[in-house]
Amino acid sequence: MRLERRSHVPLYLVILAPLAAVVSALILAAGLIAAAGVNPLMAYGEMLAGALGSKLAVAEMLTRATPLIFTGLAAAVAFQARLWNIGGEGQFFVGALMTAWIGHSLGLPGWIGIPVLMLAGMAAGAALLAGPAYLRLRFGVDEVVTTLLLNFIVILFVGLMVEGPMRDPLAFGWPSSVPVDGDFRLPDLIPRTRLHIGLIFAVVAAGAVWLVLARTVFGAETRAAGLNASAAAFAGISLPRTIMGVALLSGALAGLAGSVEVMGVTAGVTTTMSPGFGYAGIVVAMLAALHPAGVVAAAVFVATVFVGADAMSRATGVPSFIADVIVALCLLTMIVALMFTTYRVRR
Repeated sequence: MRLERRSHVPLYLVILAPLAAVVSALILAAGLIAAAGVNPLMAYGEMLAGALGSKLAVAEMLTRATPLIFTGLAAAVAFQARLWNIGGEGQFFVGALMTAWIGHSLGLPGWIGIPVLMLAGMAAGAALLAGPAYLRLRFGVDEVVTTLLLNFIVILFVGLMVEGPMRDPLAFGWPSSVPVDGDFRLPDLIPRTRLHIGLIFAVVAAGAVWLVLARTVFGAETRAAGLNASAAAFAGISLPRTIMGVALLSGALAGLAGSVEVMGVTAGVTTTMSPGFGYAGIVVAMLAALHPAGVVAAAVFVATVFVGADAMSRATGVPSFIADVIVALCLLTMIVALMFTTYRVRR
């Protein structure tokens, strides 16, 4: 038996791969739920009810999906060029920190200040990823290591800032940064919920990224660099320019996730404001097969798992950490599904 690369990947395989990965992950997780003495079908029913069973639940799920769309897009853009950006978590936090710092004292009207703060968050995230990209291009340093380690450095720096220079004196001792001005809070989409117009920005960003990747020269160069870097260089594509451009775009999207989360949900920055949006964005990108449109659907699925797991835990007693297990299994099963999508088994 051997694996043979497909000359053409059928559309039905592209669609079935993430569905098969999700179903396989849920089946594997069902074994753990059953081992806890709970009927898996009942547990999954409670999960769906907790995430989709009411207007408030749907709003909370979409609120959780909003930053996942941005971080999923960040990972998808980078991975298409084989730039392995594992630092979405750090880029999320620097974008959030920059937004809170500038937004606390920015003397501009809200309709001008909100775009300015978004651009500030994007610039911070882009700058953070530009460093590892330069190290890879100049010295051949593996960006997986540098971006991953930067996550911990950034979170420690955020802790330093919220405990020190940016500490909110009105937080009653809770380590939180000063909040952004009220004029810079994003309007709600649904009254009396946390869902804000950042969701619209995220969907628009997915469409914009698709246009860039599918309809521009930069997008063609990005795909070429990811498919075969040597052939792309032979064809005259500047790999350093392309990789650096991809790094700036990817980091900017992850930084925008932090900026939107501050202006839409938290108002200030804490070291616990992210339950792992940067890392979960990698799973979202993989489930979407790196396609921007699929990122939106994958983000909704992952958000459904995270939000529904809390309700499932309250109803059945299964620990809510099962959500992390399901998401991790989705990544593993999607990798296997992509292998069988790219290759066929031959005798």
